[in-house]
Amino acid sequence: MTRSSRLIASGIAVMLIVGGAMAFAIVWRPVIPAIDPPTPHAFDAALIKRGRDLAAIGNCNECHTVRGGKNFAGGLPVPTPFGTIYSSNITPDAETGIGQWSEAAFRRAMHDGVNRKGEHLYPTFPYDHFTHVSDEDDRALYAFLMTRQPVHAPARENQIFFPLNQRPVIAGWKLLFLRRDTYQPDAAKSAEWNRGAYLVAGLAHCGACHTPRNKLGAERVNAQFAGGDVDNWLAYALNDRSHAPVPWDADALYMYLRSGWHPDHGTARGPMAQVVSNLSSVPDSDVRAIAIYMADISGAPTPDRKREGEAALAQARSPSQASQTDLAGATIYAGACASCHETSRPLPYGGVNLALSTAVSSPDPRNLANVVLSGVSAVEGERSPIMPGFADSMNDTQMAALLNYLRARFSKQPAWTGVEKTVADARRAVTVYLQTSAGPRSAPADPTQRDKP
Repeated sequence: MTRSSRLIASGIAVMLIVGGAMAFAIVWRPVIPAIDPPTPHAFDAALIKRGRDLAAIGNCNECHTVRGGKNFAGGLPVPTPFGTIYSSNITPDAETGIGQWSEAAFRRAMHDGVNRKGEHLYPTFPYDHFTHVSDEDDRALYAFLMTRQPVHAPARENQIFFPLNQRPVIAGWKLLFLRRDTYQPDAAKSAEWNRGAYLVAGLAHCGACHTPRNKLGAERVNAQFAGGDVDNWLAYALNDRSHAPVPWDADALYMYLRSGWHPDHGTARGPMAQVVSNLSSVPDSDVRAIAIYMADISGAPTPDRKREGEAALAQARSPSQASQTDLAGATIYAGACASCHETSRPLPYGGVNLALSTAVSSPDPRNLANVVLSGVSAVEGERSPIMPGFADSMNDTQMAALLNYLRARFSKQPAWTGVEKTVADARRAVTVYLQTSAGPRSAPADPTQRDKP
């Protein structure tokens, strides 16, 4: 063997040794010793209260509560391109929850995606965002969860395709896509902007829904907030690719996130309804910070976008003429929709003028199909928008005729294609969503209850 050959062989050997050591270090994680579940009195009330707010910002109850189940007891099916993953029990039950987890074990799950037993967690738990969360906020979240009602709820078995059903494989995904770093403030921006950026990047994990993903299920970093898919809903683009007829600004975003509706944009539906329901109970300053940051991300509208927004508002203020050609869609609209969507009643108690609806102007008809099928349910104990669902009273052909009519009459965008298939798919997906989703929870009717842990 020549000297150069020996050097190459030595180099390959070193690479294999180092690579093997790195792979072992990535795959293997030690077990963190179990603890006795702490008593609720072990935590400061103010810390618990802060943890409650952070859990609401993180929308934890939506993913960890199945319809009809106990809060945070898990079991919600999360469909992915690789199979179905069921959310875990995060109540302090010692046997089936996280009651035996120390704060260090909880923090490792948040930052590294590894549970107390050393097993890698699937990134449906968005630790690629939670790695940005500070230790102080992790401590508050831990205090809040450890003071919830323990629920004995064994984990459901995931239905993942081989080889992704082998948890060590997740280590390779992390090596490619997980960046373990905390949020670093931007000195050129205001404290409010930085607070919003910290929440959006971390606990709120907005990009988990509103950013498209690559074939391996990781967010595409070059398309941040360009829109994504969630449970057969389109999570709209939040950047300058937004299809909202009227451009968003910080004030509109704040009102929408705080109240769940805005007169120029309509009401939050689908998975977003739960998000704004949770945000209705958190500190006003946090919601305002998120709105300021996201408005800056989307950027100031161009002159053309401003003109389009002004034209949409003008169209909404003036009577629009029904189509004389699409009689089927026009007839359905007149009988089922116009009585609410063409009245002077303001939102949220009247229907949004459909010339302002992002669902009508979107390139994808799924969200509009979902809303028409499932409607808008009343929130118990609160004044809220209500819309009947038409899944039982319209067949797919009628539904497609209505959607095509709404697109032609109330938007300036080209006609959709394949609407009947979209409606059929939406009908199946809405049925599953209504059976499993925890459903939107409103803020406490008594505002004084918001200060309690």
